[in-house]
Amino acid sequence: MPTQLSVVFDLDGTLIDSLPSIHAAVNATMDSFGAAPLSLGQVRDFIGHGAPHLIGQVCALRNIPDTRQALTIMMENYDRAHDLTKPYDHVIDTLKSLRAAGYALGVCTNKPGAATETALANNGLAGIFSAIISGDSLPQRKPAKEPLLATIEALKNKEAIFVGDSEIDAETAQAAGVPFVLFQRGYLHVAEKDVEKIATFDDYRQLPQILVQSGTA
Repeated sequence: MPTQLSVVFDLDGTLIDSLPSIHAAVNATMDSFGAAPLSLGQVRDFIGHGAPHLIGQVCALRNIPDTRQALTIMMENYDRAHDLTKPYDHVIDTLKSLRAAGYALGVCTNKPGAATETALANNGLAGIFSAIISGDSLPQRKPAKEPLLATIEALKNKEAIFVGDSEIDAETAQAAGVPFVLFQRGYLHVAEKDVEKIATFDDYRQLPQILVQSGTA
């Protein structure tokens, strides 16, 4: 019998490791402005709120006033660096098995829509999700609850779990009243103990059992 549970995933840092691509895109953009490159750790610290926030922080750090132009250039550079992004181990097999088991799957990300579609297609994830809400789908972005609630509504199941990697995802789930599962290999910027969650995992092969044990299905 199909489960009545929806499982919604964040994208960057949860399903795909996009930090190398984002880092390369940021530094190519800095080079076009004649600015010094950023370290991998510096770029990682700015990930989570979407591309406009990220480039805004980078431009502030490097005293670049034209953030709009910088964003345009960065997204162009990101498109060229997409081959550096990879799905985390066992993501694709796990998602396919969850779909086969009857779970409704969705994505809720702050990544812009066009970049989201490209990332899914380039990483073997196209066609797996029944609902996708991106950073420009609604006026609000995570950690506002509206993007997550819109994803869940589109999946048409009453029960849902949100899987993410950051405190932003945890805050989103809390605001929406949705149980949160933390993927531990992403871009968390706070202590794990400070994140409200029902479970953690670092290997996607653990996720199906977590969903069963959650008691939500």
